[in-house]
Amino acid sequence: MNRSVLLQLTRDSIQEVLQAQNSIEKQHLLKKYPLLEQKVKITINLYLDSELFSSYQNQAELTLIDAIVIGAKKAAFKNSTPLTTSQYLHCEIELILDTPQGVISQRDPAILKS
Repeated sequence: MNRSVLLQLTRDSIQEVLQAQNSIEKQHLLKKYPLLEQKVKITINLYLDSELFSSYQNQAELTLIDAIVIGAKKAAFKNSTPLTTSQYLHCEIELILDTPQGVISQRDPAILKS
């Protein structure tokens, strides 16, 4: 299954921390997807076994690319219980964009099924 660019960016942001390396090429993404420069209110929800594990929400002060990168990392690791690699592989990710045209919600299934 192909995931959207936004959901892939969300997953890549979490993987950067888990793998302790910078792998997101922001300038390349911005050149390819200029809409990532827009400021949009987002919510990122992480689910384990259909239960909300953690959530992050911003108020549209950052560009979409920065909001997703920062928000994914905060949702995964700024919780009292940080996301483990095993949990990451089993978590579902929901990305909600609050745009002037309306709310857009996307959900990415777990990489590994329980």
